[in-house]
Amino acid sequence: MTTQFTLKLRLLRDDEVAFGPGKADLLEAILQTGSISAAARAMNMSYRRAWLLVDVMNRSFRQPLVRGAAGGRQGGGALVTEAGLRVLGQFRAIEAAALAAAQPLLDELAQQLHGAID
Repeated sequence: MTTQFTLKLRLLRDDEVAFGPGKADLLEAILQTGSISAAARAMNMSYRRAWLLVDVMNRSFRQPLVRGAAGGRQGGGALVTEAGLRVLGQFRAIEAAALAAAQPLLDELAQQLHGAID
């Protein structure tokens, strides 16, 4: 069995993580569930933590990535905006491109680990 490295990219705005893999996963969960609370439950995350991540995303970008939907008999919800869909798609493309470019170097590094098989 060979050991493999992977990359985790984070987009920093000043000292704050504006977007990263966890926020991308949260946006995808909001897309699937239609709410922040349901997305948080699906990710085994507290509602407060999910709400704080959404707040950071919305403050970091010019347009909000998530908007609350008006409540009614079924209660409120959340929508991933067009800007959110764009950012999510761009981030996933950056992740794939970075991993593809770095994979040969990551494989070389993995060979230097204890227990690595040649």
